[in-house]
Amino acid sequence: MSMESVAWDVMYKSMHASDPRAARADRKVTLRRIGGFAKPHRRRIVVFLLLSIATAVLTVVTPLLAGRVVNLINSESPSAGREIVILALVIALIAVAEAGASVGTRWLSANIGEGLIYDLRRAVFDHVQKMPVAFFTRTRTGALVSRLNNDVIGAQRAFSDTLSGVVSNLVTLVLTLGVMTALSWQITLLTLILLPVFVIPARRMGRRMAGLAREGADHNARMSTQMTERFSAPGATLVKLFGRPKTESKEFADRADAVRDIGVRQAMLQNYFFTALMLVSALALALVYGLGGWLAVHQHLSAGAVVSLALLLTRMYAPLTALANARVEVMSALVSFERVFEVLDLPPLIVDRVDARAVPGAEHGVGVRFDDVSFAYPAADKVSLASLEEVAQLDSRGGSTVLHHVDLDVAAGSMVALVGSSGAGKSTIASLATRLYDVDDGSVSLNGVDVRDLTAESVHRTVGLVTQDGHLFHDTVGANLRLARPGASDGELWEALSRARLDELVRSLPNGLDTVVGERGYRLSGGERQRLTIARLLLAKPSVVILDEATAHLDSTSEAAVSEALAEALAGRTSLVIAHRLSTVRAADEIVVLEAGRVVERGDHDTLLALDGRYAELYRTQFATAQH
Repeated sequence: MSMESVAWDVMYKSMHASDPRAARADRKVTLRRIGGFAKPHRRRIVVFLLLSIATAVLTVVTPLLAGRVVNLINSESPSAGREIVILALVIALIAVAEAGASVGTRWLSANIGEGLIYDLRRAVFDHVQKMPVAFFTRTRTGALVSRLNNDVIGAQRAFSDTLSGVVSNLVTLVLTLGVMTALSWQITLLTLILLPVFVIPARRMGRRMAGLAREGADHNARMSTQMTERFSAPGATLVKLFGRPKTESKEFADRADAVRDIGVRQAMLQNYFFTALMLVSALALALVYGLGGWLAVHQHLSAGAVVSLALLLTRMYAPLTALANARVEVMSALVSFERVFEVLDLPPLIVDRVDARAVPGAEHGVGVRFDDVSFAYPAADKVSLASLEEVAQLDSRGGSTVLHHVDLDVAAGSMVALVGSSGAGKSTIASLATRLYDVDDGSVSLNGVDVRDLTAESVHRTVGLVTQDGHLFHDTVGANLRLARPGASDGELWEALSRARLDELVRSLPNGLDTVVGERGYRLSGGERQRLTIARLLLAKPSVVILDEATAHLDSTSEAAVSEALAEALAGRTSLVIAHRLSTVRAADEIVVLEAGRVVERGDHDTLLALDGRYAELYRTQFATAQH
């Protein structure tokens, strides 16, 4: 490794080793867990280390042979020419061996490092998928993605760079110092005196660069946030509607200007730093040539020894400086591992029991029952991390109770409607029925079996949910539909679209099923998005359908089309309908009125109107509003 590359590495490590959590974490536990991830790669790691040691040995041999060549040139031996040719061939063979070892170590390094990235990313991705919805509503997506990218790559450096670097640099340093001392202990001692001039600037410059890097990262983060928000379809629309393009442009220009200025300052500091380091290297070589040459002239040292010392010197400062900063490198790698483990250590709220089973009798219809259910959303410290929310400390207080002793029975094949004011707990009931959360007290059961005794997969396969936002991925129509059933044929997709009253529209699209719907489905209207999610539900064929205000934000025309599609989705299925528009639930077998998380009324439409209670009040209010 050259002095310049080591300088870059020192500065990088110094800039990325300032997280105080690294000093507080339990290092032994972290190291044991790192060992667990490294275990599948242990054979390659051993070969990798052996090759690194072999490479270190070869780097010391070449300068000695070069010195021997110089001595032979100055000798009067008749066999000098032949020996020089032989040594030249040996040097060439060593160069080939070094090149081969370098390729081998790089191949192993890449395989170990990329394998570790794969293992860590998959572990984090799979774990995050098990987290409750509350985790995603609180977490900044960019911060979470950073754990899968920057921190995982930082952890990978521990194996691809730090591990081999410490071993090879230590071997190189020991051998180099031993050989240099044997050749001339005086020159070796004087060159070591210059070491602080090399290391101290690296440390100090690293801290200054770290400050600029953090400042630049903050400006870059703000700039990225502005771009992410403004470049989305809703954000771009909002900017245009309020006529703020010039203001937005100025704000972006100010942030970009700050990033530019910091970049110039970083470039100049780096230039000063490397110029100083190259000067130190030149001074050390001048010392070797000056003192070594004087000793050689006075017959205290051979000319070949001077050449060997000069070559060895160029190979000594790099490993010596790298080892001096090994602690910084190790701390940096451990911080990255700890940040990854921090996510992996956040326990999911929904976990299948060992003896969990599938929903029984789902093929003959499924009934849903809420028995004395009470529920409060979990506290922030149970579902999130302060570092992912970018706050100093998470709130440990639990949420207020949103459901109080709710009893609800939806018989197989029946339709029950939930109505009430906003915040009454209707959507919470939908989340509990689909087991996005578990109840605090009481139970939710499917066909008489508590959902906590069932596998989450079978619950989600049995209970289908259509929400009011109709979320779609930035993918094709077909891919969004096959999310419900990956193996579905095109014919099955067209059948589902037909039943959802959307087949004619999809056939008119440029690429039919292969048409990309855009981010969150913004290339489709609200009613079209909703019908596509209904088609997806029809493809899944759940036994229970929950509609969470599925027509709340649609105009009358779209609502009529969606209602036709919903009629197909509900036919022959158990259904729980959450509705804001009471006209859509008049035909329900039972209407349950919720207020402040409590059931206050229940009965059919006519019964509740005759009761002249909360339902009648809501109905009259909506009817009067519609009349106006």
